[in-house]
Amino acid sequence: MAGKGNDKRGGKITTREQDYPQWYQDIIREGDLAEPAKVVKGCMVIKPHGYAVWEKIQRDLDGRFKATGHKNAYFPLLVPQSFITKEAEHVEGFAPELAVVTHAGGQKLEEPYVVRPTSETIIGHFFAKWIDSHRDLPMLVNQWANVMRWELRTRMFLRTTEFLWQEGHTAHANHAEAKEEVRRMLDTYGEFCEEILAMPVIRGVKTESEKFAGAVQSQCIEALMQDGKALQAGTSHDLGQNFGRAFDVRFQNEGGELEYVWQTSWGVSTRLIGGLIMTHSDDDGLILPPRVAPIHAVIVPIFKNDEQRAAVMEAAARIKTALQRVDIANDDSPYRDFLAVEVDDRDMRPGAKYYEWERKGVPMRIELGPRDLEKGQVCVKMRLGTAAGEGKEFLPEEEFISGVRTRLRTFQDALLERARARLADQTVTLDDWEQFKSTFKGDKSQFAWCHWDGTAETEAKIKEETKVTIRCIPLPGQGPAAEDGTCIFSGKPSKGRVLMAKAY
Repeated sequence: MAGKGNDKRGGKITTREQDYPQWYQDIIREGDLAEPAKVVKGCMVIKPHGYAVWEKIQRDLDGRFKATGHKNAYFPLLVPQSFITKEAEHVEGFAPELAVVTHAGGQKLEEPYVVRPTSETIIGHFFAKWIDSHRDLPMLVNQWANVMRWELRTRMFLRTTEFLWQEGHTAHANHAEAKEEVRRMLDTYGEFCEEILAMPVIRGVKTESEKFAGAVQSQCIEALMQDGKALQAGTSHDLGQNFGRAFDVRFQNEGGELEYVWQTSWGVSTRLIGGLIMTHSDDDGLILPPRVAPIHAVIVPIFKNDEQRAAVMEAAARIKTALQRVDIANDDSPYRDFLAVEVDDRDMRPGAKYYEWERKGVPMRIELGPRDLEKGQVCVKMRLGTAAGEGKEFLPEEEFISGVRTRLRTFQDALLERARARLADQTVTLDDWEQFKSTFKGDKSQFAWCHWDGTAETEAKIKEETKVTIRCIPLPGQGPAAEDGTCIFSGKPSKGRVLMAKAY
């Protein structure tokens, strides 16, 4: 009977104030998202609950990509080492992170293979085979894959040796079209983060020192985590003709002349799950926005005997069926997002169930007992409590079911507004170097808009002295209005403010 039996509680969650990095690890463990794959250095096992979050991310993004004309493909995991060396800046940027296969089938390979850190090179090779004429352009390809970068310091979801991602690769007839693609996909990422993950981002351009190896320009989205540090949540790169020249990807233009294609690449990864955790979760566990939650609602039946059990379970099944017909996707969404509902009838105390589902970030809990059946009501508890506080609500069953779509959308909106308020509260404008050092003293961080003289030398010195990096040069409308000023470090002239913070 419910109310007795296996009462399994998880481990303690360290508070954010006490130890933020440990809190993050505790949330992942208690949320049953992932665990370190200790037998494989630097890797992790994404558990079913965590992978279900990734599947929701994939599904939405994949629809957005296809709506903009991109098609999915798959390319080899192993890349000939000679491919990596064809683009000089590319090999220099990735050399320290490469994993190299030198033996296979019991023999030494004539040419080693690199386990892909990214796929610009091998895709460039195949673009050269597939593209002959301007009629073949634009070529718009996306790949869902795993990649490997040999990281010295790892943290689950944020930085692991192997991780999952998508990487878009496109080829165009001119630079203007390629630059439009770069911005279109950056905006796609930005809209996804805010609409689905409830995670506000700032869109901007990476400095020359921080851009992707081999790119002409890199654009990015930057999100603020609860500890004030920045998370680069996605990137979109203008590759110019660099890889086109390296792999001889040419096309015959309308005038009959041969030209090199203009290429782009863009990607997001399972790092987004780390961003979700650090944007929304609290000291009680994981919090997931409904649009990305694998389970939207859990019904916890409460009863004392077999007679009560039969009646309560019948009502639970009825409510589950009704809720599963509810679609919380936006009206213009390319797919439906019907509620995923669980009935937790395990032989455990109700309190243990509440504890577990709260830690797993389920947005809504429904308690259902004999007294609720008598009154024709349900007891509802949202993960963030009610508008009036942290208490429970008792609602007529029909009223609850008819209003559940609005309830979950309100929850989604509340998470975004809370994150936006935090972003505003933890963003400052700084003009004084001593004030800058005080703002970033020790492990402290915020988003800071500061003037910079535009030199790599100054950028490197700021990072060396404070561990603060230039996250991006804001795109129009993403930061303070353009203004001339004085560099916060060197005192030299500056053409505008850039976003600075410590980062993951």
